[in-house]
Amino acid sequence: MTKTITTHSETETAGVGRELAESLAAGAVVLLFGDLGAGKTAFVRGLAEGLGVAPAEVSSPTFTLVQEYGGGRLPLFHVDLYRLSDPREIDELGLDEIGDEGVLAVEWAEKWRREIAGAIEVRIAHGDLDVRTIQINYSTTQSPTYPIHSDR
Repeated sequence: MTKTITTHSETETAGVGRELAESLAAGAVVLLFGDLGAGKTAFVRGLAEGLGVAPAEVSSPTFTLVQEYGGGRLPLFHVDLYRLSDPREIDELGLDEIGDEGVLAVEWAEKWRREIAGAIEVRIAHGDLDVRTIQINYSTTQSPTYPIHSDR
């Protein structure tokens, strides 16, 4: 199942993440795709808020690679693979085990070169000014149970 949403601000983009988070359970994996500045981190801020984590704590983990945010109904593990190019470096992060107790959100997920069963793919594309098109692809085992708005 695929949902397509158009947002017109960073706040709206975060709102889509917040709505998605309401349906997630421990072990959920959210794979984020999009160019630099597309809004991946804004989306993750929304995920954090939807999980009960303070969104102001969320920053791009480009230099630390993995950030853990707690204090909500589930911990959020935020990963940024932008600076990694060697698949062995990515494997050494142990991403398969990181998110078992919470939600794993991976920016630059195209660098994690394997299929993740049950993962939700979020593709964010730039439009004019602050417009973003967000496509959320659910695997056949994951279906949305929340009232997210859709352009379709």
